[in-house]
Amino acid sequence: MKIGKVTLKNNVFVAPLAGISNGAFRSIAASFGAGLIYTEMVSDKGLLHKNKRTRKMIEVEDDEGAVSLQLFGADPNQLAEAVKIVDQESRAVLIDLNAGCPVPKVVKSNGGAMLMREEVLLESIVTEMVKATDKPITVKIRSGWDQNSLNAVSIAKRVEAAGAKAIAIHGRTRKAMYSGKVNLDHIKAVVEAVDIPVIGNGDIKTPEDAKAMMEYTGCAGVMIGRGVLGNPWLIKQTVDYLNTGTYDKDIAYEEKLDMIKLHTNKLIALKGEKVALLEMRSHVPWYLKGLPHAIVVKQAMTKITTKMALFDLLDEYFSRLD
Repeated sequence: MKIGKVTLKNNVFVAPLAGISNGAFRSIAASFGAGLIYTEMVSDKGLLHKNKRTRKMIEVEDDEGAVSLQLFGADPNQLAEAVKIVDQESRAVLIDLNAGCPVPKVVKSNGGAMLMREEVLLESIVTEMVKATDKPITVKIRSGWDQNSLNAVSIAKRVEAAGAKAIAIHGRTRKAMYSGKVNLDHIKAVVEAVDIPVIGNGDIKTPEDAKAMMEYTGCAGVMIGRGVLGNPWLIKQTVDYLNTGTYDKDIAYEEKLDMIKLHTNKLIALKGEKVALLEMRSHVPWYLKGLPHAIVVKQAMTKITTKMALFDLLDEYFSRLD
């Protein structure tokens, strides 16, 4: 699959997930064969003000595969300057503008989905971002602000005219947040309105969901978000299913245990043991979802303060499953 001058190995992408899509997570997603992996949203202001934490967020290592660096903001000139920084300092192959995040904190700063209410401004932002780099600029949007303003098609045409090389659309409105079902007709309408690749996003929990979305909408690729939490195997399963029509459904307990430990070690290397263990309080229950008595591990984790204590807890839990 091609986006601008960048050739990707497949059309199964991993969405930007706030607080999740760090280097540790991206390297795991890459190992399961994702064609493109997005970073967390990165603030243009944070980059311009040389915030250390924000600058750290644009670092991309070799084992992370093809990465799209996602920016958010609302000022064309500031975003253009942020693009220049990413262009010079990050190994990301694409730069994405978030125009779909529904989170109140982002919307109140006039970023994310709020940009869909400012079509002229959004077009101007993309124009300036395109001027600032040779890397392809892409945009992530939603169906609209609410059911009374379903303007994804209009937005898509504007950002294509401004030079964007691809569009990802989550088939829900901002008002809907993550409730209800994704509307495939909204994605299909955008596909039919533009000539650049359109990536469908929303409610992909199985390889079958991905194939159904592509067949119905005609989208060039799919973006998986919450479905990969605790389940990076979904990436490879989806790639295999789209390519061959079959995939391996079996995930051994040992594989899950090994992956949790790997994820923990990668997070520790990235953020230190204390922060990593706090973050694993979310990841471990996702990995254990559907397994018997997983609540016992979740409860015990609130008292875990060392990696070895966590690994001992997990070893004991999985030994009982076996």
